[in-house]
Amino acid sequence: MQSPQLALWQETGPAGSVVTVRHSRRARRIAVRIAAGGRVELVVPRGVSERRAWAFYESRSEWVREHLSRRYVATPVQEFPPRHLHLPLLDETWRIFRAGGSGRPRVEEAGTVLVLRGSGDSEAFRHCLLHWLKQRAQTALAPRLAAAAERHGFRYNRLRIGNQRSRWGSCTVQGLISLNLALLFQPERVVHYLLCHELAHTRHMDHSPRFWACVAECVPRWRVLDRALSGGWRNVPAWIGGLA
Repeated sequence: MQSPQLALWQETGPAGSVVTVRHSRRARRIAVRIAAGGRVELVVPRGVSERRAWAFYESRSEWVREHLSRRYVATPVQEFPPRHLHLPLLDETWRIFRAGGSGRPRVEEAGTVLVLRGSGDSEAFRHCLLHWLKQRAQTALAPRLAAAAERHGFRYNRLRIGNQRSRWGSCTVQGLISLNLALLFQPERVVHYLLCHELAHTRHMDHSPRFWACVAECVPRWRVLDRALSGGWRNVPAWIGGLA
């Protein structure tokens, strides 16, 4: 059932690219976003005409093209399920084997092999693997976040792991920190920077000079790591955000 808050569909934009149009009652302004894997999204607030929305997109189309060419180098279509799954954060490499069989789709660990059992289509097994990754991310990121908070004197209330489309992490005023399971595909030092970045938001809910000074106290070379994180989406398998 379609959400009363938004509507989604795809159109071909004036620049020739495929754009997901999202009408949102909560959005305050028109926005163009690039999600994981290079998907372009046009967010349209309630009451804004289609003509005005596309005019805004056209004004940002050059930025979209430049951003996509810089961050998303053309790559061959990735097979699913993949044969291997490498998680740089944990220095783990898993071999994936589709065993088939009956029953619900599921993932079973056998040494360093992930066995996909049961019956179902690729989308069903994709969700199984995403669920497995979410559990691995919870196990990996929770102690790292707690250690970073203790080391640098931060306090937060709760951690939530998700599969966000375009954000590595976020922090609410209530101290809820959300982290993307795709951080499993990033190096340890880059993940540590992101954790400190979100923890710094527990003190400064903006990106003011005071916020960046707080980040620099924890991670002096944060600029280098921030650039690495910005390009980190290329390390994330395409099937994480959707099958081709």
